[in-house]
Amino acid sequence: MDADVRAVADALRARGMGPEALTAALDRLAGGERSLHAVLVEDQLITEFEFACAVADAYGLDAVELTAVTVDPAAMVTVPLPLARRHRMLPIARTDRTLTVAVDDPGNVLALDDIRAATGLIVSPVVVARDELTRLLDRYTRDSTDLDQAAAELAASDATISDEIVVDEDAPVVRFVNSLIERAVSSRASDVHLEPSQRDLRVRLRIDGVLHEVDSVPRPVQAALISRLKIMSGLDITERRVPQNGRITIDGGIRPVDLRTATLPTVWGEKVVLRVLDTGGIDLDLQKLGFSQHDYTRFATSFRKPHGMVLVTGPTGSGKSTTLYATLTEIARPEINVITVEDPVEYRIDGINQVQVNAKAGLTFAAVLPAILRSDPDVVLIGEIRDRTTAQLAVEAAMTGHLVLSTLHTNDAPSAMTRLTEMGIEAFLVGSSVDAVLAQRLARRLCDWCKEPYDPDPADLRSMEWPAELVPQPDSLYRAVGCRSCAGTGYRGRLALTEVMLVTERIERLTVERAPASDIAKVAMAEGMTTLREDGVLKVAAGLTTVDEVLRVSV
Repeated sequence: MDADVRAVADALRARGMGPEALTAALDRLAGGERSLHAVLVEDQLITEFEFACAVADAYGLDAVELTAVTVDPAAMVTVPLPLARRHRMLPIARTDRTLTVAVDDPGNVLALDDIRAATGLIVSPVVVARDELTRLLDRYTRDSTDLDQAAAELAASDATISDEIVVDEDAPVVRFVNSLIERAVSSRASDVHLEPSQRDLRVRLRIDGVLHEVDSVPRPVQAALISRLKIMSGLDITERRVPQNGRITIDGGIRPVDLRTATLPTVWGEKVVLRVLDTGGIDLDLQKLGFSQHDYTRFATSFRKPHGMVLVTGPTGSGKSTTLYATLTEIARPEINVITVEDPVEYRIDGINQVQVNAKAGLTFAAVLPAILRSDPDVVLIGEIRDRTTAQLAVEAAMTGHLVLSTLHTNDAPSAMTRLTEMGIEAFLVGSSVDAVLAQRLARRLCDWCKEPYDPDPADLRSMEWPAELVPQPDSLYRAVGCRSCAGTGYRGRLALTEVMLVTERIERLTVERAPASDIAKVAMAEGMTTLREDGVLKVAAGLTTVDEVLRVSV
């Protein structure tokens, strides 16, 4: 038995817990339960606070009830909120030399050391009930006090939005927006959704491809909140009838973070989506994005050529832009000229010439590409091929000695060839200009801290059509559990499922003959292409993701 578990069990015994109940709980713990807390509290053998008291006794500390404690605001600002949430340690009082923090796991000495290093104070922990700590941390994250104050100010100003309410940096709405953006960045969110309804404004974060509701904003504050975001994005706050797009750059503390803003009029008001473009939070290394060695080798042979077209395909949100930028970081060197044209520029990278499309000024893909080709480029990145004109210019650039990287919306790699011909590009030009097509999806990566092995159900393997000739059926797979490190989801981060199709002579011939994508796919697989589903199987077998994730994102 773990020493900490034994100490807590002794404390519970000393507090009068029946030996039979305690022995039964410890037996369940030994039988594979996740924690003593889960066994005792979730089975309602004791309350949260009784468990906190036992933990406090085991460590020789005091236990307090947070509901009876007034949290000192001066203590709260001592520790950055992301650090407090990450370590689940809430500062509740401070003196000149001592900071009192509420914890539910005093055995986490590394976290206590982090707080001590961040504040320079002597850290004095007190033990609190886990549910109370979670509730209070969430309340401070929501900044509900700011929202209530903002609603009161709006009511006092007869529901008009004054400059002070949305511009003054000390205004409650402004503080809430800043806190929301900080939370999105620290949570590794890719998008922030603010969705109006009849009663309130719902706030959701997309983390690892899945939306999580994190807050709700009172309806009286909605207009002020949207106006603040519009001001930060350089948008027209008086225009609420048509969609608008803008950009926010903030100081993220360690690094600047860009956010792309999009508004959309709905029946209950304007919906706002912020796309978080945190280049510093992404490791632009192709192999670290999830490429297998097989697919990486095939893909690298194409983008390291001096000319030709390399396409990345997949639905919106499948990581196409990140893959293209990771590719650029591998090929960009001082001796070559790299120019990109994007709508909008998602990641700003030093040493690369980036052009943003501006339709209002007439700077479209079709208008800017000829100018780019006259600027002596070696590598051209086109954000997306959307129409025949852009496709034609991309093909011509690839045929005249340039390496062209771009994205296309297709379900798989072979379909990219037929998609270009359907756009009106001559089939022989498609076959001779396209060098490789990469199709990809993003699956959530299992949390390394809490994933657990299990014996797979034969039905799971059948649902994936497990290719035994590619990889033998394993005796065990891994599944998601959930822990503090992954916020209870069982997943942390994402990885790419990929299929790389090299355009060989046989595939070029089929393209010229306008063969269907299914025929091209058969030849590509015979020549070594691993499909999205097969790549997913390999990653499931390696314990990187789960069967459910692969089935969710691949066909």
